Amino acid sequence: MSTAKKSTIEVQGAAITILSQKEQDFICLTDIARFKSVDRFDDLIRNWLRNRNTVEFLGVWERLNNPDFNPVEFDGIKMQAGLNSFTLTPKQWIEKTGAIGIISSAGRYGGTFAHKDIAFEFASWISVEFRLYLIKEFQRLKDDESRRLSLAWNLNRTLSKLNYRIHTDAVKAHLIPAEVTPAQAAITYATEADLLNVALFGHTARQWREANPKLEGNVRDYAGVEQLLVLANMEGMNAEFIHMGLPQGERLRRLNQIAIRQMQVLTSANLKALPGAKEK
Repeated sequence: MSTAKKSTIEVQGAAITILSQKEQDFICLTDIARFKSVDRFDDLIRNWLRNRNTVEFLGVWERLNNPDFNPVEFDGIKMQAGLNSFTLTPKQWIEKTGAIGIISSAGRYGGTFAHKDIAFEFASWISVEFRLYLIKEFQRLKDDESRRLSLAWNLNRTLSKLNYRIHTDAVKAHLIPAEVTPAQAAITYATEADLLNVALFGHTARQWREANPKLEGNVRDYAGVEQLLVLANMEGMNAEFIHMGLPQGERLRRLNQIAIRQMQVLTSANLKALPGAKEK
């Protein structure tokens, strides 16, 4: 089931819903239309869709962003656009052309959403002034999200580094025999670090570097906020498992189970279903 994070911004007194999924933002056309008319918002969206300029704009957007867009069906719609008898609903547009720029669903929590590029175009059709305020508030939201994400990432990266000290001390105390060279000790440290990498990321540091030769740093520098938080937890837990004398294979199994469970909890807590999806 596709999931997305839901946010709300206020634009000239109107609450506008935004769904963010896979670095793509969809803005609620239904909310924008309600700003213009509380009673006829569905009619406004359909009237906008039947406009020839709108159809041409949507066609260009889909060709640029959607490899599965159906050009044959689009040409048929384009020929009819603008005629008095022509009608087009969001669902018809999606079903006929395979469009991905607009999402539509019925029900209490449904509505019509569009990619931000398309939503800004619709907002301009409703009101140029409203569009400008919408862009301003949308950008404010994205800036705030970026700042919060940066702070959270840096905090979790710091926690991970601090816990790594606890982790390496446990390795030194219980897994490294006396009188080994620094090079030999480094091998053991790296092995235990990769134990965590495999448990959380599914691959070793070397495997990640081989798969990403153009990226600088290591796999942990590209981890998400949730992954870094789980990694910090796992480092402390692995240190305790080492003190308990658990063999490496058993520690890997336990840490992997912990990583899966904690990632499921952290990600599900911040995700909302797209319109029309059933809640668990």
